[in-house]
Amino acid sequence: MNAMIIVQEADFDSAALLARLREEVGAEAGAIVTFTGYVRDFAPGQATETLYLEHYPGMCERELDEIAGTARRRWNLAGTVIAHRVGALSRSAQIVFVAAASAHRGDAFRGCEYMIDALKTRAPFWKRETLSGGGSFWVEQRDADHERTESWDAGNTPKEPT
Repeated sequence: MNAMIIVQEADFDSAALLARLREEVGAEAGAIVTFTGYVRDFAPGQATETLYLEHYPGMCERELDEIAGTARRRWNLAGTVIAHRVGALSRSAQIVFVAAASAHRGDAFRGCEYMIDALKTRAPFWKRETLSGGGSFWVEQRDADHERTESWDAGNTPKEPT
């Protein structure tokens, strides 16, 4: 199976994505690990009203496919899914779903973790947060995210994020 890459404004059904992956990999996979990310408050002191995600169409999907391909090769994954939403998302809305299927759980865990770390620093998404009290700002990438991706690239498993 190639990577299932989805970039869309509409919400996604994580159970349906998991079922589709399970069907496609069949008995080849003894483990599937998933990650679902949600819109959260970024700014201290004020609640997030919305998070608006822009992306570079075409380039974004190609980069996500490359990230998934790297994970499949490095951890012998039977299949992968990356679904990412764009547009205006309310606080607590689903934003991203990542899944990795493998014969063994260790590869599935590492593959899933690598994909979410890499997409945070490599995929061309831009986030603008609007606060409940008014005002908005562009969310900058964190140094810790870059350090995690660099650690994966160096062949290491990064330390737990803080």
